[in-house]
Amino acid sequence: MLSWEEDSYSALQSRGAPAKSGSYHPSATPVAEAPAAAPERRVNAADKRIINGLTDVNQLVPFKYKWAWEKYLAGCANHWMPQEINMSRDISLWKNPQGLTEDERRVVKRNLGFFVTADSLAANNIVLGTYRHITAPECRQYLLRQAFEEAIHTHAYQYIVESLGLDEGEVFNAYREIPSIRAKDEFLIPFIETLTEPSFQTGTLAADQKLLKSLIVFSCLMEGLFFYVGFTQILSLGRQNKMTGAAEQYQYILRDESMHCSFGIDLVNTIKLENPHLWTAEFREEIAALFRRGVELEYAYAEDTMPRGVLGLNAPMFKGYLRFIANRRCQQIGIDPLFGQEENPFPWMSEMIDLKKERNFFETRVTEYQTGGALSWE
Repeated sequence: MLSWEEDSYSALQSRGAPAKSGSYHPSATPVAEAPAAAPERRVNAADKRIINGLTDVNQLVPFKYKWAWEKYLAGCANHWMPQEINMSRDISLWKNPQGLTEDERRVVKRNLGFFVTADSLAANNIVLGTYRHITAPECRQYLLRQAFEEAIHTHAYQYIVESLGLDEGEVFNAYREIPSIRAKDEFLIPFIETLTEPSFQTGTLAADQKLLKSLIVFSCLMEGLFFYVGFTQILSLGRQNKMTGAAEQYQYILRDESMHCSFGIDLVNTIKLENPHLWTAEFREEIAALFRRGVELEYAYAEDTMPRGVLGLNAPMFKGYLRFIANRRCQQIGIDPLFGQEENPFPWMSEMIDLKKERNFFETRVTEYQTGGALSWE
């Protein structure tokens, strides 16, 4: 749950403090330091702000955004590494000419082709963009953990590619060569470039809305929508006792990404509460248009990865699923649902997010990450 103390914006303005960006620039002193007029004043939690803050970004405590710190601790407890997962069954199945159908192999390769670069895009957006402009140290702490998790995910996909002996050139260049993958990445890249541009800084209505828009795109659309066709496909393989090592890694990744999405939504909603002037009717329409486009792109990806029915799935099933997810993400950030009443055709996916139980949907014993064990698919 979100929790914070009284809004200090009016108090800051009454002291004549200008709105400043949390960005760092090589030629300037970091702008998020405590006001020079009162260097002896200790940090007050009520003075902290997610963006355009004036308190010291290096001073973690006192906490104002305890929800961010709690998510950081949860992320640390969920730590895992790809090498912990045995890929021998996957290797044997992949090398067996009769082990998988051509449609199943297409699903695997298309998935890896998207994901091997997707998490790198997410990491670059955090490290080179978002982090610079967030002035709440609790939130920065989680962003550091998230960036590391994105690196683990990229490592996991590379580990699967290497284990299966796939053509690395084909897989790693898919984001350039496969139209359905390239379209999703081309949709995302402008939002990265906005925040990573050295001259970009927050503190104006236009700039703050650009930052907020980027946060929404990455939390609600990339991590909250663009990953779900792929997750459903690979986890469906696992449910049929195929590619169980890859599916196990995807299940861990889904758990992480769900936390990333949740953190991003909390971040967006807190910025909205602290800066209500950003949430204009025009801005909401722009966000709604991005959601509609996101659903179109992900459905095109579903059609490309599944030109025929496979694994008990087909592309049309994902049309309702993606609209269902988009409606949910809209509601989570305060936008009316865009697609009317939609049902979730894959209720078992919700169970995949929660590993804190003795047995999961696959009827296998689950050991939580913090114990250092891996999921058993026997």
